[in-house]
Amino acid sequence: MDFLELEAVEGLRWSWNSWPTSKSEVSSLIIPLSIMCTPLMQPPELPIVPCDPLNCSRCDAVLNPYARLDYQSRIWHCPFCSQRNPFPRSYSDIADTNLPAKLFPTYSSVEYAPAHVPSSSNSLLSRAPITSPPSSSSLPPRVLSSSFSSSSSLVSVAAAAADPRGPGLGPGPALVFVVDLSSAEDELRALKKELLLVMEQLPENTLVGLVTFDSMVYVHDLGYSECSKVILFHGDREVSSNQTRQFLNISHAHHQLHHGQTPVVPKQGYLLPISECEFSITAAIEEIHCMWKYTSGRRPLRSTGAAISAALGVLESCQINTGSRIMVFTSGPATLGPGVVVDSDLAQAMRTHQHIMNGHARHHEKSCSFYKRVSKRLCDASVVLDLFACSLDQVGAAELREPVERSGGFMILAESFESDQFRKCLRHLFERDDGGYLKMNFDATIEVVTTKDVKICGALGPCVSLRKKNSLVSESEVGEGGTCMWKLNTLTDKTCIAFFFQVSNEQKIQPGSAFLIQFITRYRQGNLGIRKRVTTAARRWVGNYSTDIAAGFDQEAAASVMARLAILRAETCYARDVIRWLDDTLIRFASKFGDYVPEDPSTFRLSSNFSLYPQFMFHLRRSQFIDVCNTTPDETAFFRLMLNREGVVGSLIMIQPTLFQYSFDGPPVPVLLDIRSIYPDVILLFDSYFHVVIHYGSKITQWRKLGYDRDPNHENFRKLLEAPELDAQQLVMERVPVPKFIRCDQHSSQARFLLAKLNPSVTQNSTYTDGSDVVFTDDLSLQVFLDHLQVLAVQG
Repeated sequence: MDFLELEAVEGLRWSWNSWPTSKSEVSSLIIPLSIMCTPLMQPPELPIVPCDPLNCSRCDAVLNPYARLDYQSRIWHCPFCSQRNPFPRSYSDIADTNLPAKLFPTYSSVEYAPAHVPSSSNSLLSRAPITSPPSSSSLPPRVLSSSFSSSSSLVSVAAAAADPRGPGLGPGPALVFVVDLSSAEDELRALKKELLLVMEQLPENTLVGLVTFDSMVYVHDLGYSECSKVILFHGDREVSSNQTRQFLNISHAHHQLHHGQTPVVPKQGYLLPISECEFSITAAIEEIHCMWKYTSGRRPLRSTGAAISAALGVLESCQINTGSRIMVFTSGPATLGPGVVVDSDLAQAMRTHQHIMNGHARHHEKSCSFYKRVSKRLCDASVVLDLFACSLDQVGAAELREPVERSGGFMILAESFESDQFRKCLRHLFERDDGGYLKMNFDATIEVVTTKDVKICGALGPCVSLRKKNSLVSESEVGEGGTCMWKLNTLTDKTCIAFFFQVSNEQKIQPGSAFLIQFITRYRQGNLGIRKRVTTAARRWVGNYSTDIAAGFDQEAAASVMARLAILRAETCYARDVIRWLDDTLIRFASKFGDYVPEDPSTFRLSSNFSLYPQFMFHLRRSQFIDVCNTTPDETAFFRLMLNREGVVGSLIMIQPTLFQYSFDGPPVPVLLDIRSIYPDVILLFDSYFHVVIHYGSKITQWRKLGYDRDPNHENFRKLLEAPELDAQQLVMERVPVPKFIRCDQHSSQARFLLAKLNPSVTQNSTYTDGSDVVFTDDLSLQVFLDHLQVLAVQG
């Protein structure tokens, strides 16, 4: 079974592709029943249907290819709850030879693109009235027209095709830029250059705001053209949404915003379309300069938490709840006000993991509590919080992780605003689509519908439980549980959520029968138009102890799921306890699915479906996600945040990095992630997702220093040096956030990025090294780890 091919079609990776029928058998599988879902993954063929989906009147599932159709009575039977639902009149011509795209068995996913006509109070369609349905040739690419659209749907098709609300019409997404004035002058200069470039590229209808901060918070009035005008907030005070609205004198609108209706922004000068305030915001950005006067033994005064709270208060006061981002650019820790990380006195050391675990981090608990409240406000207002931290020291990303992660925001930890890493990430975020809109999605929800024999336990990822309960929701919760619907303030085509399920014991399940799970994702595109992606997948129940259970095991998806569960435990447990839990789980798993003679470790074998899983667990337990010994709290927060949203392929690279060898013997080949893979006459390309390393063997280094690559007689050597460079550049170009690119020589200090991840099969204690490099460590090697696993697994 090719799980990658299935994922390309469904956007799903199942830890188990065949499920047992009893709860007791499920618990004996050790690895939970789970699905890694990438809701907006682009399949090879995705039909875009220009109308609203048809929902079941009982369970709210969407019509899909698994529904049983009665053409004579014009009724469809819901495959989830067996409810009989009538087709609308527009489906009068439905037949086996005339099916809408949503019923094609080849389409696991269908995208619905309804375009609701706004009310007359803020309608833009009145400028271009629709008198007749459009021809199929006038539809946007890949939009499927059919005879199954009601008259209102035809208006929607025309609205979608004409798109009268172009990039310069109607309010677009709102962006509030929050800039740290305590950064060094050269850092601010580089940041201003990038921000001005962003302003030039924004669609005209994008709402923009600017907040700057040091020991005070400055909210810029972009609508005041006479001179620069700012409203000052004390940086040491937490200000509520209502207080912010009163201080800024923003009138509060009491009207209710209906579904699909364009928001009406109150009249004010703090959040305006870029077309109206381009000169004001450009001038304000150009005037930004370092406000901090250097004082020996003191850190700059930064009120980061107060600035974020003020920016959020502006968005809440303007009632922008359809799509908005707060983008924080900082180069140091908060030293003042709510969310403080460390005191301004340099005698006070920056907190470490040890300080946090022992309760010696003075401000950590209070700041986390503050940002937890901010996270709740962000979710209620559908606001995304992004953090661009460019500093050689920590900036407080550990405290900020919850609001950034739960809002689906972007986090980057770079060394400088002048770095390529920062520039590429920022420019990628503001890319535009063919229609001129920002490639951003906002205000999303994901609803899961299952057949009645499956219970929903919860989800892990950048989502928040909406606490919508029904009969399908399990009492046992995992992560964000107690619901069948989750909210995501934003998501991309790479955002991945792990969903967890249970088998219901309420009725007898027949082996061989099918069960269904449907994911309904509703989101707003960059033009604030609403889309719905519906993915429906089916699998089969199998009898207990069936061989189909083992055949359907996806060890890569299982490793990704266990990694998320491990970092969930790591938030409240010591690393040693998490490692002990991983080891116990692996031993029970190996004992369950291994072939062996009891009490004889030499007979232990795992089939090919399971053989790589222990290796994944070996690398996970010694990874930076669990073992935080050599990382700062900020780095750990960043690594865990990224793992919690990445798909199976990306997660595996984080857990077990890839290693390719380049030599004169032929094309590059993958080699073991082992110290024995280092040779003097080869080049290694190492990819750990966060770092891309080109490692030159000692002979290669010597030849390069002698300039052989510039000698026409050594053309092969020049090509050997170029090959890993080209492949590394491709890796760096395709990944966001951009990984750190490192070139190093054998035995150099930078080689530590590679050596730290290699299996220490040869250490200072080894008696036979065979000329290999040596890793100075007390860690177990993979072989010793597997030998211990075999001994413990066969003990019964």
